[in-house]
Formats: sequence, C-alpha cells, structure tokens
Amino acid sequence: MPDAGATSPPIRVLLVDDHRILREGVRALLAGEPGIKVVGEAEDGEAAVLQVDTVRPDVVLMDMVMPNLGGLEATVRIKERHPEVVVLVMSMHDNDEYVQQVIKAGASGYVLKGVTGDDLVQAIKAVHEGASFVDPAIAAKLVEDYVRRVRGDVASDPKELLTPREQEILALVAEGHSNHEIAVHLFLSKKTVETHRANIMRKLELHDVTELVKYALRRGIIHLD
Repeated sequence: MPDAGATSPPIRVLLVDDHRILREGVRALLAGEPGIKVVGEAEDGEAAVLQVDTVRPDVVLMDMVMPNLGGLEATVRIKERHPEVVVLVMSMHDNDEYVQQVIKAGASGYVLKGVTGDDLVQAIKAVHEGASFVDPAIAAKLVEDYVRRVRGDVASDPKELLTPREQEILALVAEGHSNHEIAVHLFLSKKTVETHRANIMRKLELHDVTELVKYALRRGIIHLD
C-alpha cells in the first residue's frame, strides 16, 4: 500500500544554452524550487543529445541558436531517441512562426528569455505533467495566426521550406553577420555557410541581402532596436 505521506520525486531538468552566465542564472533560480532539480548542463545541441543519453532528464530547457547543433535539430534528435523526455524551449524570438517550427520539432512548450521565475517554474511543471505551455506574450499571436489561416487570409509561408539550420543562418545573415562570422559561430566551414545561404535565397525567391533583411523584418525574425 503506497505511503500517503510520500512526496513525488523532483522534476529532473537539463539546461541547454551556449551562454554560461544564463545557465548559471537559471540554475540559481531553480535551486530554490523544491520540486525541481537541475541534473546537468550543455552548451550546444550536440552536447545536449549526449547529456540526455547520460542523465535522463524529465525536461530539457533548450535554447535555439547555438554552435555545432541548434536547438531545433537537437530537439528532433532527442525526441527520436527518447520520446518520453520533454523539451521546453527558452528563446529570445517572440514571433509565432518560430514557435510553430519549435512545436513541429517536438517541443512541448515555449517561453521567452525575459520570463519571470514563477512563470518558468509553472512552464516546467506544466510540460512535465503532459500539458503544452506557450508564453502568454506570444500565445495571442498564435491564436490570431491560426484564425487567419483557417479563414484563408494568408498564404503558406515559404520559410517553412527551410531546414532548422537554414533558419538559423537566415537570422544571422539578416542581423548583418558575414559568412566567416557565421561559420565561426556555428562551427561550420565557410563553404557550407555559402551553400546554405544560396539555398535560402533560392527557396525564398530573394535576390540580395537587402531583400533578405526586409523579409526577416516583415516576418518578425529580427527586430529593429
């Protein structure tokens, strides 16, 4: 007969972000939450996949843009290998299309990096219990976009043709980074970046960087400060 006074084990969380100071901040925040335990950290997507194999977390708190392997691709790999592991994305991007890509990759939730500590804890607990969680700041955008699509007010977005890696490079190019800078940031060869960049321009039917930047601004991929 189960012990009525027994408590549930804490939710095991893996932190994934290429910025150490952010990982330390989130770890410190969660340290005061008795129902949650940080069991590991990873600085890129490849390390995250390996860490999941080793520490078997309940929830992976995943960044998106990282070197070696981005968050979208890492999420797909983790869900393929460990379907029971839940991924909660924590990102700076607040546009609804980015959220849709994350959900398609297999994530169960999406919060912004400006989220409060209480809301982050709530999101972790929600996805661990099997629910979905979307940051309130962008939930309304998702509903509005869904309604417009149902009514046929918008055409399908050609950006959906891009791979997760191409979407990362699209954002970096739009932000003004050179091919060399992108190659260094993502640990790719310059030639590989050039190939991805050419594929992006072809798929989006763009002809120069100016058109690409305008597209990124229009779709909310980047924002004017």
